[in-house]
Amino acid sequence: MSTANCRFYENKYPEVDDVVMVNVQQIAEMGAYVKLLEYDNIEGMILLSELSRRRIRSIQKLIRVGKNDVVVVLRVDKEKGYIDLSKRRVSSEDIIKCEEKYQKSKSVHSILRFCSEKFQIPLEELYKTIAWPLSRKYGHAYEAFKMSIIDDTIWEGIEPPTKEVFAELKEYISRRLTPQAVKIRADVEVSCFGYEGIDAIKKALKAAESLSTEQMQIKVKLVAAPLYVITTQALDKAKGIELLEQALEKISEVISEFDGVCNVTTAPKSVTATEDAELQALLESKELDNRSDSEDGSEGSDYE
Repeated sequence: MSTANCRFYENKYPEVDDVVMVNVQQIAEMGAYVKLLEYDNIEGMILLSELSRRRIRSIQKLIRVGKNDVVVVLRVDKEKGYIDLSKRRVSSEDIIKCEEKYQKSKSVHSILRFCSEKFQIPLEELYKTIAWPLSRKYGHAYEAFKMSIIDDTIWEGIEPPTKEVFAELKEYISRRLTPQAVKIRADVEVSCFGYEGIDAIKKALKAAESLSTEQMQIKVKLVAAPLYVITTQALDKAKGIELLEQALEKISEVISEFDGVCNVTTAPKSVTATEDAELQALLESKELDNRSDSEDGSEGSDYE
């Protein structure tokens, strides 16, 4: 076996009813020849009758050479090496689960392959000593790798080939799998024409910021009255959006007490680096305008 090749999982062959990722190699009269990407590219076949539930008019519309497909295992003859597969029996839920598992397995494979090539150690040895034992214990080595970034006890009972390999592995996992914070943003118009108008707006916006947590800080910036932008950074996108939704509710609740109005112009969403850069440029431009308009040159708050 090549130093750089190895199946992703401990079993040499998949089991019947397993859902696997394949790459189409050749289309023949009987069906399509494929290689099983998670099992060191061993060969399998999707029979013509197992390509679709519907009548097949053009096989090329169903399957293409070079394309990856999700299929289910029908039969495995380990002695002869025959693996029969079906595409038509795969549900949309199967496809999602298989694609998620495949991406996780590819990440693990990439990390182990890096160590294999750097230290000239057979890849299968790293799977045997690291990935497969972790998979038995945690369901998938990818989950164990992610947990190990903050919990060193994950490695208990694991014996990599050398201390150098172990040190490099942990450092590479940290670089590859440490989650990156996502920026969440919402735009809101807040106005109040009552006696306590400006103070009411400040109170509402500060109430929103008070919902900040240790992990997620809420910041409110004035774009141009009455428009404000509310942002936070979160490792979990869904939690970040949920927090900003709560902040918007809080603004609406407080400003309503003063007969003011809160109008959400852009609901909470994750923003790209480009969108964030555009926002920063806009805020800086407005800040320069505000400074030039200021009579005494004093610096105002984010809300003014």
